[in-house]
Amino acid sequence: MYFLKNKNYYSNSGNFILGLEKTKGEFCVKNIQYFFIEKQLKSSSNSLDQLILREVYSLRAFMTKYPHSLQSLILFFRKLPGVGAKTAERYAFQMLDWSHKSAEEFANTIKDFKTTVIPCHECGCITEKSKCFFCEDPSRNTSLLCIVSSSKDVYPIEDTRVFKGLYHVIGRLLSPVAKINPTDLDIDKIKNRIIKHQINDVLLALDSTLEGEATALYLKEQIQQWGVNVTRPAMGMPMGSSLDFIDPGTLTHALLGRHFF
Repeated sequence: MYFLKNKNYYSNSGNFILGLEKTKGEFCVKNIQYFFIEKQLKSSSNSLDQLILREVYSLRAFMTKYPHSLQSLILFFRKLPGVGAKTAERYAFQMLDWSHKSAEEFANTIKDFKTTVIPCHECGCITEKSKCFFCEDPSRNTSLLCIVSSSKDVYPIEDTRVFKGLYHVIGRLLSPVAKINPTDLDIDKIKNRIIKHQINDVLLALDSTLEGEATALYLKEQIQQWGVNVTRPAMGMPMGSSLDFIDPGTLTHALLGRHFF
């Protein structure tokens, strides 16, 4: 299977042509302008280039039947995760049935969203004020701190109603590919919060990926120097699962993290 991500083609004048990404056997097209370098693709003997050329022709035939404004709306919807061509098309045509007032309210909501929703200056969670709901809640256990990579990760943890401490969003994970280094994690801010709230237990609720594990290991080494306990969420068998369907990596974590019953 071919995998293309942001493979860009340019005309002689340098105009951006096309960004293609192929996942699960389908081409997802982004940021299309109708400038095509057909000569370069036609002259290529590469079978993938020929496939791209056919997709370009098919896309042009598909999109040019719509008015330009509708084309733009469809392409914007396609930027959303999990939204393909047909779904974006249905969204766009559904909005044609909206009243002018509803469409205007929707547009204003999107416009205001980018300016009113801001990160909390204390912990990094999203808020519309200087401090978020979690930082202002006097019932939170200030001796516990949960570190997450994204503000959206806070809400699944909060929905469990088990963790009652504070949160801290680092905003990124260590990644040499993305050129994200330890200096980008702002470790001093974490240290200042630990000192300020006299935190004695830090929970590293980071992704179980290569980047997440590397970040967790780095944070553990730094935080333990300050005399603070560091824990991670248990990893292993999900509730209601069968051993027949557990992958070796998950089963290994489950065996290593076993506890008294």
